[in-house]
Amino acid sequence: MPLRPITRCCSIVVLSGAAALAAGCANPRAEANTAQALNDAANEISGLRSDVADLQTRLDSLREVVAHQDTTIRRIAAVYNVPISQ
Repeated sequence: MPLRPITRCCSIVVLSGAAALAAGCANPRAEANTAQALNDAANEISGLRSDVADLQTRLDSLREVVAHQDTTIRRIAAVYNVPISQ
């Protein structure tokens, strides 16, 4: 005997709900591994940010040294009347 349309609709809803419930139950170990991987990635990103900040500080320091040396070279060149191109 074929199912009535209402019974068929209800059975489809029940089966869909059961499938959604089964899909929603994830493995706790997989979730823990994902959380650990995300924490590890966040720690690595934090370390990279620290490295970039350190490199920026070093770069700024080198720029100061180069500017000082440039000034010194220009002064020496001016004393000896040596032309320097800009």
